[in-house]
Amino acid sequence: MLKRSLGMSIVAVVGLALAWTPALADSQARIVRLSNVEGAVVVDRDTGKGYENAFLNMPMIQGMKLAAKDDGRAEVEFEDGSTVRIGPKTTVEFSALGLRDSGARFSTVIVEAGVAYLNYTDKHKGDEFTVLFENETVHVGEAVHFRVNLQATEVVLAVFSGDLKLEGPSGDVELSKNKSATFDLADNNKVSVAKDIDPMPLDAWDKQQTKYEQAYANKGSYNSYPYSYGVSDLNYYGNYYNVPGYGMMWQPYFTGVGWSPFSDGAWMFYPGYGYMWASSYPWGWMPYRYGGWSFVPGYGWMWAPGGFGTWYGVPPVTNPPNRFPIPQPPVRGTATVTVGRPFVGAGVGTPQRVLVQNGTAGLGIPRGSVSNLGKVSHEVQQNGPMSVRTGPPARTFGSSGSGATAGGHMTGGSSGHMGGSSGGHSAAPSRSR
Repeated sequence: MLKRSLGMSIVAVVGLALAWTPALADSQARIVRLSNVEGAVVVDRDTGKGYENAFLNMPMIQGMKLAAKDDGRAEVEFEDGSTVRIGPKTTVEFSALGLRDSGARFSTVIVEAGVAYLNYTDKHKGDEFTVLFENETVHVGEAVHFRVNLQATEVVLAVFSGDLKLEGPSGDVELSKNKSATFDLADNNKVSVAKDIDPMPLDAWDKQQTKYEQAYANKGSYNSYPYSYGVSDLNYYGNYYNVPGYGMMWQPYFTGVGWSPFSDGAWMFYPGYGYMWASSYPWGWMPYRYGGWSFVPGYGWMWAPGGFGTWYGVPPVTNPPNRFPIPQPPVRGTATVTVGRPFVGAGVGTPQRVLVQNGTAGLGIPRGSVSNLGKVSHEVQQNGPMSVRTGPPARTFGSSGSGATAGGHMTGGSSGHMGGSSGGHSAAPSRSR
């Protein structure tokens, strides 16, 4: 737990943020995370301005549309870790994102065109998840992973794991693992069921992202989160420390005393919600929606988990350095206001090498692409920037810290292996330089 003075400070700052924080009783007071953006991806936030560039970590709310252009890919992550991933020339709408009076969440996703992958975890019993496409309705009631490929004349639905049931013009259809159904759009959605799945090129990308998230979901030393979205990225890109006087704190790798968690991102306006902060950092979701940031003398900025009763549009800050500008949203207007290096979208795929340096907090490092990120961060802190050869995200997995998995290697150093421990240290971190 945080010491009392820090906790009281967070409460005071949170009070200022409540103007941008909808109450949980509101049936539409849900946000989910745009958790991955590659290539050209756009969103329609229902502001009357049509489509605009998508930002990593921007909140997705009810009524928003997400579209990937010719070379685009994107992922949306829900509170329970469920995901919707889209490939090139794909459009989906999040037509319903709300809460029942009971607290159960309901989500409806409409696949309007292209290829979408839906991985439902069923971690929160009682939640409702519905997928619609071309007059077909998929009611998801248990864990299932499936693909919808909607083209001009037909739709092919393929089930990778689990079971699902569809309702549509041609009647009810039940599908189980490794089966597919093809709907003829020119013949009232007449359906034919096959006992196999035709592979698609994007299947490998979807599988890599799923493996990455599963591999790092429980790597950290702090597992008291009521939500799953963003946890894998926290465990990969940073570490937890038991800091005397503060309790359990998290800090991203590749930071120093001069780094600020508010250096890079954008203020984005949402009708009915006001401005909300979207961080550019690949781990930048949960630390800006819950808990609070504190400047710990000698160690720099650290995040204290907590405050999960509701989410913040404006991140709480305590103990800032002298003359540190507290993050404040614009007081008027609706235009997006960028700060530092706003993330619009990385290139598709993983580069062969990345330059890692202190003060970047993981910016520019694709998910799971660099081995033993904590070790690399220590090397960079001691010796300065280095070029790192990357590997495919989460190809195989070994035991934590053993280096028994495939991945990237440091130039001029010993080869590392991806999947090494991202942490769980009980001691405070080394003093930042």
